[in-house]
Amino acid sequence: MKYVLIIAFALSFIVPVNAQESLNSTTTYYLIRHAEKDRSDETNSDPHLNEDGLERAENWSKVFEHIDFDAVFSTEYHRTIETATPTANSKNLEISFYDPRHLYSEEFANETHGKTVLVVGHSNTTPAFVNAILGEQIHEDIDDNDNSCLFIVTISGNNKIDQVLKIN
Repeated sequence: MKYVLIIAFALSFIVPVNAQESLNSTTTYYLIRHAEKDRSDETNSDPHLNEDGLERAENWSKVFEHIDFDAVFSTEYHRTIETATPTANSKNLEISFYDPRHLYSEEFANETHGKTVLVVGHSNTTPAFVNAILGEQIHEDIDDNDNSCLFIVTISGNNKIDQVLKIN
């Protein structure tokens, strides 16, 4: 009986490999809003980037130069794809698409678990995406003239840390 208790006690400290891997892995999301869009036609719901936006998209790729992304996600709009493209190209990654009506799903969380991911969205979806990851309503929509916010969310085990930077 004494040996059974000792073995049971010792086994209580063994963590299954999958659970241990989950505890030790870190997932990091970098979330940005698309760069400046062409506002010359107010009826166009899918405008391209303007010159400032194209320049900002290139600058984002420089900001992310030393980050080893595993994936780049974008909505399927010209402005988000054009914002994501310079970074995706510099990392030799294909852009994956997500539906802005279905942000941080269980499927997305599982697909990106343990990875470093760039997500390009919109003034309303980017903060909503961050809030969904955090499980809290912390961040409000980005002002329509603000294309400089960088949200970084790091998940390690049960800990979630977020920060917001302004990149001009």
